[in-house]
Amino acid sequence: MNLALFDLDNTLLDGDSDFEWAQFLIGLGVVDRELYEAKNQHFYEQYKAGTLDIHEFLDFQLKPLSRHSRKVLDRWHAQFMRDKVQGMISLNARDLVAKHRDAGEVCVVITATNSFVTAPIAHAFGIEHLIATEPEQKDGEFTGGVAGEPSFREGKITRLEQWMNERGWNWGSFEDSAFYSDSLNDLPLLCKVKHPVAVKPDDTLREHAERKGWPIIEW
Repeated sequence: MNLALFDLDNTLLDGDSDFEWAQFLIGLGVVDRELYEAKNQHFYEQYKAGTLDIHEFLDFQLKPLSRHSRKVLDRWHAQFMRDKVQGMISLNARDLVAKHRDAGEVCVVITATNSFVTAPIAHAFGIEHLIATEPEQKDGEFTGGVAGEPSFREGKITRLEQWMNERGWNWGSFEDSAFYSDSLNDLPLLCKVKHPVAVKPDDTLREHAERKGWPIIEW
């Protein structure tokens, strides 16, 4: 049994779903453009630089979910998928996932972006398993908080191992393991798997991949 792990934003997607969801809300007029757009760009630049405070970011990103009903949010997300996400899914990404899925491997999207945004995207790729940051819910509605440990940096390893344990698995359960990512923030998990692959990597990850002899995919 083999394990294939995929980062989502700027790896399977040609863009960042977290950033684009915030921009989408701005476009709908449900958040203040001047304030929200500046903060969204600020956090995105921190993420790319590897300096993001994940809890500060999640406070910003999850609060809007608490201000609207789940019914309304789901309707908006369906529009988000049509207007934004479908154009971010490349044939190369679909083919990569299909190669692992058709080989009978356990395929998992593992992402720092919250599961409300990412679950429909993982489904669009035909990937059953998703490990994402979980928004806190009460009676089916979002509270604006986060439940458990964010799936970010070393937290991805923690969440992945929890996911394995829930299924009676551990790292030794898999003959092979691969992880595809674009980001320096994923170096902890990339160093954990047997076959790390850098996909359109940022400068820091590219340098690390070249030094370690990891494959680099350029789409």
